[in-house]
Order: sequence, then C-alpha cells, then structure tokens
Amino acid sequence: MQEMLKFGIGVLVLLIGIPIGTYLARQTKEELKSGQKWFQRIIVLSFIGAIISVIYRNDTLLFSFLFIAIVTSRSLKKKC
Repeated sequence: MQEMLKFGIGVLVLLIGIPIGTYLARQTKEELKSGQKWFQRIIVLSFIGAIISVIYRNDTLLFSFLFIAIVTSRSLKKKC
C-alpha cells in the first residue's frame, strides 16, 4: 500500500512538470532558439538515466530523470 502511495505521488509530481515546463518556455523565449541542441541532449540523457534507474530499481532517480525530461521537452514543444 505504501509503495502505491509513493508511486501515485511520483506520477502527480510528473504531471505538475507539464505546466511548469510550459511556464518556463514562455518566460525564457530567448534561450529556446539558441539552446535547442542542449535541450535535446538533456532529454536523451534523462531518458538514459531513467532506464538505468529502472534497472537498479531506484524510484527516486527514475522520477527525477523523468521530471527533468518532461520539463525540458515542454520547452522544445513551445515554438517561439
């Protein structure tokens, strides 16, 4: 039961990352154009970290890497 609660809280935090990423994309329009390649690299490294976290069964790192990937990907989706 406690594991399900932790998982639910983790998913809730990941969902909160969507509006946070959209807000940051709107506030930092000038960085979006020059930082596209860096944002893509951050997303790829975050997904690699998430996969490694699944292998080592570390939920904290998994949700951290996924949160970073979600927030960063929202910046790429927002076209200026």
